[in-house]
Amino acid sequence: MPEQSRSVTYKNVSNVYAGGVTAVDHVSLEIAGGSFVALVGASGSGKSTLLKMVNRLIEPSAGEVLIGGEPVHAEAPHLLRRRIGYVFQNIGLFPHMTVGENVAIGLRLAGERDSAARVAELLDLVELPAELARRLPDALSGGQRQRVGVARALACRPRLLLMDEPFGALDPVTRDGLGKAIRALHDRMALTTILVTHDMAEALLLADRVLVMEAGRIVADGSPRALLSGKAGTAAEALIGVPREQARRLAELEK
Repeated sequence: MPEQSRSVTYKNVSNVYAGGVTAVDHVSLEIAGGSFVALVGASGSGKSTLLKMVNRLIEPSAGEVLIGGEPVHAEAPHLLRRRIGYVFQNIGLFPHMTVGENVAIGLRLAGERDSAARVAELLDLVELPAELARRLPDALSGGQRQRVGVARALACRPRLLLMDEPFGALDPVTRDGLGKAIRALHDRMALTTILVTHDMAEALLLADRVLVMEAGRIVADGSPRALLSGKAGTAAEALIGVPREQARRLAELEK
């Protein structure tokens, strides 16, 4: 799979769990290379399942997923995942390894042994001091640990970054700062980024394109401005209504 190929295509993809529960229902979708796309929806809408079919953490029951026009099932999962950055809410740092060792684990699996310079570069990229490389994850704040998770995801120079509720466990100030940092990294590195979030305000502020899921289907698809126009349908309007109402109540308090 060529390194510059970053588009993601879903062709009539479905996923049905044991017991007959449909998580994703016949989704066809094209995500252009270089775009920042947010998948938004209530819990159980299918957004995380749709995301995880890209790196084969979940296999589709029907249909296929392609990256750069190549089916993801055309290569072994561990090789596919080396080409894809993946950041999730629980971070998953190894507590017995230093920060530097955590960041470099993908490089080691790829056969690169002399990774100190690359680790220092990655920590700088996510705005962490180089001396943190010698610390254990427990010595870091939640926001710092999530930045380490981002550095690890970018270690093997992926062109595609998947993020599954990456800010969910963070306080609002840290969450906002990290969101801005991720958007800046996306632009700087010309990534294709797919972000799963339940926070519509976050999606509207960070993404170029917002996809709203309900009952396993894409029910709204457009730019933040288009979704804010009031023509995106009831599911999107319900999600947009939350930050709008909060903003209205805050404005009332300031009078």
